[in-house]
Amino acid sequence: MEYIEPYATGAEATTRVKIRKNRGNFFYFLFILSTVIAVMFLSILLISIIDDVFGWAVLVDERPLSTLVEDAESVKDLSREQLIHLSTEHISKGILRRIEYENPLENRSDSDLIALVEQYVIEPSVLRTWGLWDSITRKGEVEQFALEHEGAYLSFRSWITPHFLQASQSSNPLIAGIRTAFLGSMWILLVTFLFSFPFGIGAAIYLQEYAPKNRLTNIMQLNIFNLSAVPSIIYGLLGLAFFVRVLEPVTSGAVFTHISSTVANGRTILSGGLTLGLLVLPIIIINTQEAIKAVPDSLRMSSYGVGATKWQTIWHHVLPASFSRILTGTILALSRALGETAPLVVIGASTFISVDPTGVFSKFTTLPIQIYQWSARPQGAYRSIAAGAIIVLLVLLLLINSSAIYMRERLNRKKRLEA
Repeated sequence: MEYIEPYATGAEATTRVKIRKNRGNFFYFLFILSTVIAVMFLSILLISIIDDVFGWAVLVDERPLSTLVEDAESVKDLSREQLIHLSTEHISKGILRRIEYENPLENRSDSDLIALVEQYVIEPSVLRTWGLWDSITRKGEVEQFALEHEGAYLSFRSWITPHFLQASQSSNPLIAGIRTAFLGSMWILLVTFLFSFPFGIGAAIYLQEYAPKNRLTNIMQLNIFNLSAVPSIIYGLLGLAFFVRVLEPVTSGAVFTHISSTVANGRTILSGGLTLGLLVLPIIIINTQEAIKAVPDSLRMSSYGVGATKWQTIWHHVLPASFSRILTGTILALSRALGETAPLVVIGASTFISVDPTGVFSKFTTLPIQIYQWSARPQGAYRSIAAGAIIVLLVLLLLINSSAIYMRERLNRKKRLEA
């Protein structure tokens, strides 16, 4: 017979309780310490990013306003007629024709006219920038630097503006924006979701509900866990070899349109989305399996008891009961895909592109790649707009994760009301 150790009593029981309590206190202390460290470093990161978004900039005009309009100190002081006159006289004909095609000068607001004059007539450039902390604590040094350069002037800037969100990429940081990168990220995310969600759910249903428990399925399950831990750059190499090169006629759109094989290029949104879809696919499979596994067997038995088939039980009972967890895990996996850079760089995403993507066969860039490209430049102004793009990316990730939590709670509340 198996020997069963009796329950401890007296002093021994007290000793065991103290040992368990000390262990619990130790791990609780580790939890608090790790949380404090994580919050501290996250706060330092956010503070450093925000510091770069605001601050003084020393600018110099290519064509000073005083040489164009007598006794004019600021573009904002000019009348509407003067702004239109400067635009028609000093903007090149090609650019002016494009501007008039988009929206005639007479129909534009005063703020639009001011922006046009600043961008195409005065053409300011950045000599140097300072962060918010340096702008406050070293104001004298900033002013001295401006005085040492002829024609230079100070401008306190917030690098996150409506123009920054709406403008496309530019070689001038004062007019560069993230619109093209933002649209590229959204297109990539859409392709990733359409590829990974149905395949991930289907694979999880098969492995959890239909697959026999044998050595083959155990190997498949082990490989899925291993794939979820593979470095993302490896998926980039896979995407380069398979989607960009082997499937180039498909991913470039040459199969569906009249693109010459000599100019077809598989480095498109479709290739990027499929690559990131492979990246998050193991995560979605594992999360869906755990969500399905958490559904109590009594629900399945009740369904079988009233004559439902296995698929009817899965479709009408198991999936609805686990859908909130499946959806939450999927959205969090897509959040990871949104922040990926290495796989997209490997497959050949553009680091500089000013043309908005119009479909899955377009060339593209994304917010993380745009941030990487700006951060690599030595000029301080690019560091500032990179910080602005980081803030936009963090807000976007926060909104996506918050929507996952909100949808999960809403679905759970709906299930409780139906019960």
